[in-house]
Amino acid sequence: MKKTSLLIKIMFALTLIIFIWSGIQPFEYLTWILEVFPGVIGFALIAYYWNRMRLSNFLLILICVHCWILFVGGKYTYALVPAGKWVQDLFGLQRNHWDRLGHFAQGFVPAFLAREILLRNKILKNDLWLKFIVISICLGFSAFYELIEFAVAMILNQASDAFLGTQGDVWDTQKDMAIALLGAVMALILARWHDKAITTVESK
Repeated sequence: MKKTSLLIKIMFALTLIIFIWSGIQPFEYLTWILEVFPGVIGFALIAYYWNRMRLSNFLLILICVHCWILFVGGKYTYALVPAGKWVQDLFGLQRNHWDRLGHFAQGFVPAFLAREILLRNKILKNDLWLKFIVISICLGFSAFYELIEFAVAMILNQASDAFLGTQGDVWDTQKDMAIALLGAVMALILARWHDKAITTVESK
């Protein structure tokens, strides 16, 4: 059985602490549930496949950081996250960009996840087809998430405003998907570090 490094244990512990903290009197409980749900599902799947396919430490750390972004956004709503508001005031921006950070992570982290699953299961080789399919998966996931937001908005009407976080931008959906695409492309640029992590986890 593979041992879990101290760093990963610390990252998991921090993720659990931030999750619990985010659920204590959030801005709105419905928004909190909608925002943290992807992170909870992700960790449930990691736990389920833990002994079958242990993900690389590199990827596990990124997943934890992605969850931190989700949990903080769920705590305050993306439009009101203090860190994003501080950056907004500092640079005189028109909006709180915490949600843009979240959508960048939505492309960046799943790109590494898709790469790792496809490579380690020998579904694809590390070539141009892998890059194309990884980007396609990330764009598809981003579009699917926007459809979920659309469905929530149709069902809940004004009660979904905090979850949508458009902040008055009529092109918010398109910009979110473009940011996710940028995240996926950046992940592929940094793929050499991921390859080393995959080699390490497969050698154990």
